[in-house]
Amino acid sequence: MKAIEGLAPANLWNRFYEISQIPRPSKHEERVRLYLRNFAGQNNLSFKEDSVGNIVIKIPPKPGFEKAPVVVLQSHVDMVCEKNKNTIHDFNNDPIKLVRDGEWIKAEGTTLGADNGIGAAAALALVNDDSFNHGEIELLFTVDEETGLAGANNLEPQFITGKYLLNLDSEEDGIFYVGCAGGMDTVGTLKIDFELITEEWSPYTLFISGLKGGHSGINIGDKRANAIKLLGFLLNKLKVVDYYIGTISGGSKRNAIAREAEAIIYIKNEYEAVLREYINAFSLESVLEYRASDGDIKISFEKSESDTSFKVFTKEFAEKIINLIIGLPHGVISMSMEIAGLVETSTNLATVVMENDQVKIGTSQRSSIESAKRNIAASVKSVFDLADANVVVGDGYPGWQPNLGSRLLKLSSKVHKEIFGKEPELKAIHAGLECGILGDKYPGLEMVSLGPTIIGAHSPDEKVNIHDVEKFYRLLKAILVEISKMK
Repeated sequence: MKAIEGLAPANLWNRFYEISQIPRPSKHEERVRLYLRNFAGQNNLSFKEDSVGNIVIKIPPKPGFEKAPVVVLQSHVDMVCEKNKNTIHDFNNDPIKLVRDGEWIKAEGTTLGADNGIGAAAALALVNDDSFNHGEIELLFTVDEETGLAGANNLEPQFITGKYLLNLDSEEDGIFYVGCAGGMDTVGTLKIDFELITEEWSPYTLFISGLKGGHSGINIGDKRANAIKLLGFLLNKLKVVDYYIGTISGGSKRNAIAREAEAIIYIKNEYEAVLREYINAFSLESVLEYRASDGDIKISFEKSESDTSFKVFTKEFAEKIINLIIGLPHGVISMSMEIAGLVETSTNLATVVMENDQVKIGTSQRSSIESAKRNIAASVKSVFDLADANVVVGDGYPGWQPNLGSRLLKLSSKVHKEIFGKEPELKAIHAGLECGILGDKYPGLEMVSLGPTIIGAHSPDEKVNIHDVEKFYRLLKAILVEISKMK
């Protein structure tokens, strides 16, 4: 609580603190949903909840504004759960520890959850704010946004009634988002071929860390290193000596660029010095290659004294996995020809996990053009097919096509200029906003997405700018006032 003492607006920061104390991983939002139900009850507000857990709380109009247009304020209640390797934190039970760092609020070694906790807190703060006029407001809180937009995808018909929607899930002050990419997942699974080796082989752990990672939509154009790809290239280089792979893993979330990757390899002791030379050389090459984006790459190579297993990948299966990791595309595929600086199509090599004697490799594709999204997914699938993997291609979610003639957009832009003296910058984002799905489910729904500056979302570096939170809340209220005057 000390981290937010004295911050304005106090009602918003208090709600954010309360939310941050509630564990809310994707697909496990039970406790934050209980919090929302209790909040509605304590404030005598009507609410409803659908079968998947989405909740809408209705704020009644101020007297005299009963005929004003109904406005939907939408945010999601789940958060990405990432932590530094040396941080002890149980996201299913522990609260987020807030830290004030100058003009920023961040967390202690974990993701902060400002994505989208700040948006949810702003919506709740309006309930007890009598400083502005407004019509009826529907506070829509969706679940499971971060792992596939499941809440929005399963939103029931007529769950909301407003024709204007403000999405509170953007992360740049002074910018309105008016479009977003659609996305889909492509996952390949391979059954592991094992063999047994003798005790003359010693286990060593290769661990790649120190990468920035980040959001696979927002940060994919920053040319950041991918730990899984680096591990694949390194394992390929180490074939100068004979070794076996015991385990392999990397990444943690489908929508995050892999920050860490690890493999346990078995070698004969006389090869250790040679491998260290190759690893050191590869480490230097990687730092030089990514010095502008990931200059802190670290590669450790340590003997694993506690590992007594001698069950390893066959040489043929190891070769297949290494080639698959190297061959799978990752990063920007094409840039938009219409919007400067916008990534149009990309793919993310997100995760490698071992479970039930299988290796499962997760990838995600994004594009603002539906056919391009399908085409890059087909390219990824073809690489999996060449490795004889079992491939599952998800249905995905639609993009949000910009409507620059929207009445809501024009009104919101006018308010922004009146308050801050300049027009907002209009952008489309190469990430999946729920607006794409909501617009598909509610044709004609006019939408604008806004929010304060949040840096490092989906990573333990996540932080939110204190000053911009105040600006965001002031702008939000002013837009609601202006909408209440609409006929």
